[in-house]
Amino acid sequence: MRVTIQQTTIAGQTATDRGRRVAVVKNRHVPLVGSTLLAIGVALAAANLRPAVTSLASVLVDVRAALGVSAAWTSALTAVPALCFGFAAFAAPWLGRRLGMARAIGLSLGVLTLGLVLRVIDGPWVVLGGTFIACAGIAVSNVLIPVVVKASFPTKVGLITGVYTGTLAAGAALAAALTPPLEDFLGSWRLAVGAWALLSAGAVIVWFAGARHGAESTVVRSAAPVAKRSLLRSPLAWVITVFFGLQSLFAYTVMGWLPAMLVDAGVDRNTAGMLLAVSMLLGVPVSLFVPPIAARFSSQGPMVLALGLLSFAGIFGMLVAPAAAPGLWVVLIGFGMGMFPLALLVMSLRTKSTSDTARLSAMAQSIGYLIAATGPFAFGLLRDTTGSWTTSLVLQLVLLAALTALGMIAGRPRYV
Repeated sequence: MRVTIQQTTIAGQTATDRGRRVAVVKNRHVPLVGSTLLAIGVALAAANLRPAVTSLASVLVDVRAALGVSAAWTSALTAVPALCFGFAAFAAPWLGRRLGMARAIGLSLGVLTLGLVLRVIDGPWVVLGGTFIACAGIAVSNVLIPVVVKASFPTKVGLITGVYTGTLAAGAALAAALTPPLEDFLGSWRLAVGAWALLSAGAVIVWFAGARHGAESTVVRSAAPVAKRSLLRSPLAWVITVFFGLQSLFAYTVMGWLPAMLVDAGVDRNTAGMLLAVSMLLGVPVSLFVPPIAARFSSQGPMVLALGLLSFAGIFGMLVAPAAAPGLWVVLIGFGMGMFPLALLVMSLRTKSTSDTARLSAMAQSIGYLIAATGPFAFGLLRDTTGSWTTSLVLQLVLLAALTALGMIAGRPRYV
């Protein structure tokens, strides 16, 4: 927490107080007031953190045909979100300290809105650039909102994490389900994809209405603050980081390529988009129930194992018989992607303070999303090279096994 040190002492201080100073915690560095309106703002902000990805993925076949782009460009586009999340996440803690949480998250939602508009006004490189800008805005909120949840709702971390991840999943599902019909209705993929900027603009308004920092406070602090050990030296922090990275790799590969896999299996475009929406929508009940339940137990390992097995079964079904029961495979995958709210919850449960949560969130999301960026790109490139999805899906099964093992380790009751 950033403070301004006043060069004064407190009257009547004891010998043990010598060497301490009065510290005034500036308003913008005080946690946001945990009001109902702030909870609504968190939920609406979360609803905007995935439509930038799933809206484009659901009409990706049409986008590729309209722009006349290569398979490599398409693979790069699916990798941009996770890649950008990784790089931009490094700046998120600095923005939070510099501007305060209210302004930093509000600014990130504004950047998201700008990117959603820019990416539909021109050709392939503008689409890539606009997507990068939009995802830069998402990255900052990805890192800072979990910090707000822990700082502003300390007694309701499980519940608010569930609301946050549930509305995030709902936003992803709505964008996947509604963008193809919107394209048919509006007659343009650009208008259908760009329409989601309206939702993010609404989130900006609600966020600034509900995000209010508490009053300035005066505290006594040591003149020589205790240096904290770098999380880069913590084995548990690395386990959580790679766990987060692999679950993100799995999620963004599914969001980027599931409709294309279903179309190749004989499913029509609109149904494929709807099935992607189903996989995202299943994250709502999982997100609402899993974090509050998991937070009651000392270890989250058993729940990680259950979700990992569901994901494994869904991907295995897509590998051996994609056309036999695509709905069943999608449902299994959708439930399995409930690993995301667990990963966020673990960041809060494995830290002792909000400052440690912010540090771990930044580390896990910056490095983790860089790991995740390799997934969608490699998945598409392998498909283009081999002519089928077999190799890509086998690789996914291997990574799911590693993800589950790391998640069970991360779920053990200890601190970074």
